This record gives sequence, C-alpha cells and structure tokens, in this order.
Amino acid sequence: MWPFICQFIEKLFRETIEPAVRGANNHLSTFSFTKIDIGHQPLRINGVKVYTENVDKRQIILDLQISFVGNCEIDLEIKRYFCRAGVKSIQIHGTMRVILEPLIGDMPLIGALSLFFLRKPLLEINWTGLTNLLDVPGLNGLSDTIILDIISNYLVLPNRITVPLVSEVQIAQLRFPIPKGVLRIHFIEAQDLEGKDTYLKGIVKGKSDPYGIIRVGNQIFQSKVIKENLNPKWNEVYEALVYEHPGQELEIELFDEDPDKDDFLGSLMIDLIEVEKERLLDEWFTLDEVSKGKLHLKLEWLTLMPTADNLDKVLTSIRADKDQANDGLSSALLILYLDSARNLPVSYIPMDTLLS
Repeated sequence: MWPFICQFIEKLFRETIEPAVRGANNHLSTFSFTKIDIGHQPLRINGVKVYTENVDKRQIILDLQISFVGNCEIDLEIKRYFCRAGVKSIQIHGTMRVILEPLIGDMPLIGALSLFFLRKPLLEINWTGLTNLLDVPGLNGLSDTIILDIISNYLVLPNRITVPLVSEVQIAQLRFPIPKGVLRIHFIEAQDLEGKDTYLKGIVKGKSDPYGIIRVGNQIFQSKVIKENLNPKWNEVYEALVYEHPGQELEIELFDEDPDKDDFLGSLMIDLIEVEKERLLDEWFTLDEVSKGKLHLKLEWLTLMPTADNLDKVLTSIRADKDQANDGLSSALLILYLDSARNLPVSYIPMDTLLS
C-alpha cells in the first residue's frame, strides 16, 4: 500500500498543508511545494487499540501508534523572494485515530474513513537551506518550530481528513462533527514548585517565575506569569471543545520564564473520560517528571443541550467565575457551517496592476 499512501500524502501536502502555510503569514503567500517524494521506507504501526466501551454501534474506533523515520526529498520555494529550501528526512511519532463510520448493510460495509491525531505528534524535519529562507525580510520572526506547528496542527483534532467510501454518506456531518462536550478548566494554583532561578553562579537557590501551558487537541492556552513565587495563584479559567473521547487528554506543562530558555517545572495528563464520568473534579494533582510540586485544578464537564430551557440557570451559575476568564464564560455554543456561495461578484484587476 505504501506507494499509494505516498500519492495520498502528496495530495495532502499540495491541497491542505500548502494553503495552510500560505494563510499563516503574508510573507508566505507564494509558498509552494515543487517536489514531493516521501521515499521508499514505509510507515510502521507499532500498536493498535480498539475501543469497545462508550462507542456508537455504527462506528469502529482505532488508535494506531505510528512511527515513520524515512529519507525523503521535498523541495519548496517562496516565489516572492526567489528563495528555496528542502527537506531530506522526516520523523513522525504519535497516536493517529481512525474512525470507520457509519457502518452500513451493503458493501463496502463502511460509509467513510476519518483520520486525525489526538494530540500534536512528535515531528522532526531535517531541513536543507532553511537558514537562507528564514533570513528573508518578514520571515526572520519565524522558526522551524513555528513551521512545524503549522503543519502538525493541521492534522490534529478538531482538524481531520475524511474520505467518503459511498456516495450517500453525509460527509459534512463527519468532517465537522458537533462537539461531544465542553471542558471548563479552572487553572487555580500550584504548591512547592522547584526553584530554578539561581544567584551567585548557582550557589544560592532562588525562586521561579511560573506559568502554565494547557492543551486539549490543538487548542492551546497560556496562563499569566507569576513572578518569583514557588506557590503561585493564577485563578484563571479556560474553556475547550472536546470532539473525541475516549482517548483524548488534558495536557498541562509548567515552566519557569527566563530571558533565554524557559525551565521545565512539571507536567500533567488527565484522561477526559474520568472528567466526564465525575462531571466535576476539584483536586490537587502531583506533577510528573519532576521531584516535587502539586497543581490545583477544578475541571467541569459541560454537556451540550438541544434547547435553551436551562439557559437562565446556566447564566446564574457562571456569574461567580466570569471575571476569571479573559473573554468571560460561555453559556451556549454557536455552530456555523458555511456550505456554499453563489453569484459572487467578479473581481476585476486593472491592467497596470498586472503589468507592474
């Protein structure tokens, strides 16, 4: 299958990733791939998990632990600046979810196939000529990390690739599903964090300037920085849409802000199935990957209701916390699906503009 998968990947690069990169920055508006050769080393699937609980009977959910380490030849250019770069190897490691739905009573038994990453995969790209590319005026604020984020986030939930296998399937409902729920994250405080700042060439241990990065899929939130405090109090609230469970997790990392490179203060991963089951979690969590530190979170699982019968009750309940969120707290969710357009006006470009 690998040669045919490569054809699909080339189409994905040209029709999906290339427009995403162009739209990310005005200086990248003439970005394009001039050659895409993924190589002969196929993708490896190191493990498969199939879900049997909390799953609709008309769907099959698979989580694939994928690993790809391959030599490739990908050339790209920005015509506006006559600048070229390339990729000679790519590594991708992560969990890809495959959903087969709806199951139907006729061949091929599966109505459509959906693919996406539950969280941002580990993506490493070995560039050639990237330094020259990033020296272009307007692009010097970019980095290979930002370019990786543009590419990887386009493949992370809620973004997905949906392939219809029969003509009757409602492709819009599969490509743009209604969220399963909303996760309200009260990012409250931490205790006993590690002191990363040092004085007198490391002899005297100081404090830290902690902040948090919160991720749900490709939704990312960053807290304010609390200066010189090992027991910071943030008291901030964030809301994230949850499109997939089981399998999706809340990821939190704490860092100490520094002028050069921020120091790591610990991490936390919470399965959203547990939050949905409890509806409300208000706990101190021990931080992972560090010797000490705890994080106080309050997590609320909010279910979408088809009518506005309880709207007044909801509005009353969120007034106490509304000042803690930058944009206020949500009481309802508006979902807008842009289907098509007709009879748009024709844009005429003056001839002198074309010639210039």
